[in-house]
Amino acid sequence: LAKKKKKPKLLNKFDKTIKAELDAAEKLRKKGKVEEALSAFETLVNQYPQSPRARYGKAQSEDDLAEKMRSNEMLQKAINTYDEVVSLPNVPSDLIKLSLKREADRQQFLGRMRGSLVTLQKLVQLFPSDTSFKNDLGVGYLLIGDNSNAKKVYEEVLSLAPNDGFAKVHYGFILKAENKIAESIPYLKSGDPGTNDGRFYFHLGDALQRMGDKEAYKWYELGYQRGHFASVWQRSLYNVKGLKAQPWWTARETGYTELVKSLEKNWKIIRDEGLAVMDKKRSLFLPEDENLREKGDWSQFTLWQQGRKNENACKSVPKTCALLERFPEATGCRRGQIKYSIMHPGTHVWPHTGPTNCRLRMHLGLVIPKEGCKIRCAQENRTWEEGKVLIFDDSFEHEVWQDAENYRLIFIVDVWHPELTAQQRRTLPAI
Repeated sequence: LAKKKKKPKLLNKFDKTIKAELDAAEKLRKKGKVEEALSAFETLVNQYPQSPRARYGKAQSEDDLAEKMRSNEMLQKAINTYDEVVSLPNVPSDLIKLSLKREADRQQFLGRMRGSLVTLQKLVQLFPSDTSFKNDLGVGYLLIGDNSNAKKVYEEVLSLAPNDGFAKVHYGFILKAENKIAESIPYLKSGDPGTNDGRFYFHLGDALQRMGDKEAYKWYELGYQRGHFASVWQRSLYNVKGLKAQPWWTARETGYTELVKSLEKNWKIIRDEGLAVMDKKRSLFLPEDENLREKGDWSQFTLWQQGRKNENACKSVPKTCALLERFPEATGCRRGQIKYSIMHPGTHVWPHTGPTNCRLRMHLGLVIPKEGCKIRCAQENRTWEEGKVLIFDDSFEHEVWQDAENYRLIFIVDVWHPELTAQQRRTLPAI
């Protein structure tokens, strides 16, 4: 028989003497009477300032109320109160763990990544033998992009617990990000996907694909069966359910015909401004930085990012930016970009999948070599034409080849998926 999970011990000697009062307040909280619960716990904290359990109840009530009111200010109060619990005398270790874990979680929710890191470090210092806190600390480092510290943490975990699935998967992620693809595969494979996380199938499949291993699609199929992907080909992880899904779109299907007409009519203006930027000595084009290239040279010059205009960039291409201002479906798309993209001969972009199904991607051909350039989305290849717009859904797997004699320049415009409501366009978090 599976061992029953031990109930955490939350009461110290003193709190046992006021158990009836604590239980009464907690009962209100459990019933969803949040305001009454908070006021009951506040009374107890004033009466018994040394009581860790009363303080923890106050934090939980503030936490609940923050959710109910959707108030970040109230959430910050809860975070501070969780922190106070730990500084009281004789706090049971289970209560310390619960308080700090929740504090770190809520700090991450508010985007206070550095704060949460400090909280997670405290947990690891207090409970050095508990590998689950080390695993959380690793995630904390990954969230601020500090892969080298995350790597150290997971190496520590794996030296203590060589079969820890969570640590293996995350260690595999990090090796893969370092481009140690072959090394990453055994870690990703042997790792238990833990919470059965979509990213596990996403990265393992991707690593196998880069090694030329067809087994990748077996894992994608499994990820799809387990509900992480919309299909084997459509593998974005930040999705709105029920949106029309197809790899290639026509302008009419998107409803954004005015935008497409305007891009196609003015393509030479867009091209000439782009070429002028390319010719400037200090190139404003930056290399693609998402580790998507197998080989070659691919750079981008971004005008809008996550719905924010880059004023400085627009000074270099004023006519192009003025033209786009009329189309909020593009400039306001917080899950996309608007950018020039130049790709030089000898470039291959790995098969990859965008992060979200909430956008469609338009490619306007500006300088297209006669042959040698193509793009595959799902199972169909297409080529660009100068002055013409191609539209695809980049949440489907796509891949690009540039084997021409000369460079290829296109203009990329992301737009909201046409089926998203105005409310969703306003409230979906940026990506």
